[in-house]
Amino acid sequence: MPTFSYKARNTRGELLSGRLEGASEASVADELLRSGLTPVDITGAVAKTTGEGGRDVGQVFGQLFAEKVGEADLMLFSRQMASLLKAGVPILRALASLAESSAHKAFQAILLDLREGLSAGRELSVCLRKHPAVFQAFFVNMVRVGETTGRLDEVFMRLFHHLEFEREMRERVKGALRYPSFVIAALAIALGVINVLVIPAFAKVYKSSNAELPMMTKVLIGFSDFTVAWWPFILGGLVLAGIALRLWLRTTEGRYRWDKHLLRVPIVGKIVHKAALARFAKGLGMTYQSGVPIVQGLTNAAQVVGNAFIASRIEQMRDGVERGESLTRTAATTAVFTPVVLQMMAVGEETGELDRLLIEIGELYQRDVEYEIRTLSEQIEPILIAGLGGIVLVVALGVFLPIWDLGATMTRK
Repeated sequence: MPTFSYKARNTRGELLSGRLEGASEASVADELLRSGLTPVDITGAVAKTTGEGGRDVGQVFGQLFAEKVGEADLMLFSRQMASLLKAGVPILRALASLAESSAHKAFQAILLDLREGLSAGRELSVCLRKHPAVFQAFFVNMVRVGETTGRLDEVFMRLFHHLEFEREMRERVKGALRYPSFVIAALAIALGVINVLVIPAFAKVYKSSNAELPMMTKVLIGFSDFTVAWWPFILGGLVLAGIALRLWLRTTEGRYRWDKHLLRVPIVGKIVHKAALARFAKGLGMTYQSGVPIVQGLTNAAQVVGNAFIASRIEQMRDGVERGESLTRTAATTAVFTPVVLQMMAVGEETGELDRLLIEIGELYQRDVEYEIRTLSEQIEPILIAGLGGIVLVVALGVFLPIWDLGATMTRK
């Protein structure tokens, strides 16, 4: 659909300009009139060179190499919008100021597009929805609530705190997984070096002695010979398996099954579970506090928990609430919430302070996650030491048993 540049005046007589998509100049004029603007000038936009699919070639390359909008940029945007709107700055002027001061070119273009959409008479939430890669559904729905209630500055401040909480939780969970991942990778590299370099050297010595080797040594030598002979195929298979795993995790079923089994992993699953409960409680409490209906709040909370299995259980809760059941009763049937969460939900529903207690639950589990991460090394060290000891024992016995046998034989002679 072609794009047209326009100039129009609003009810105050101010001259506004922007761009709109439409079938013709007449359709663009009709849309401006419906938005309360009086068209002054409408001209067709300059056509650009497109590829076979009709997409602008420059736009395609720009999307491939453009700097991505990060979470820090979104946090800064929310914080600044909250401050500007609270100070009484009109939203159009606020967006223009943020676009001028932004050092991020991609985000600057998005801010200018938001301003154009607002100038055309659209709501901010509608303009945000045009950029789903930057503004998630949870963010857009919260802004829509702010527009409806007239508390947009408060909503942006709550979004800032929510994004800050999300980033902190994500970094803490990544930090919890980093240590065991590093240790397992180091063990895998060590085993690879032993198989490729150490065991073949000992195998040559054993072969020259013509002695009968223990079964454990034969197994190690056989595995080492297989690794040395087929290592390109083994490496290629591991790479293909990694790519297949990533593609599988992008599917709905794959992500659901992975997240479900991740919750059952010792130590790590407990941390992931508590982090998901903290996100759920904080997200639902914030939306409910902002005036979002509980059904819509559950939909929003399901989008921010970061675990597909728990998100499906939250959607199950939403269906139960729609049928008229209480939040606590539907939460109890999901089997993913702890007794503490269920009790505080029940108290919140009885006293009418559900939003405050949900936020307290989020803070409680946030502190629990922090404690679990601080003590993670103490919890995981015995497992790693036992695993490392077992590997060293097998390798040591397999390598040195034949040497001891040879030494005993020579002593008897």
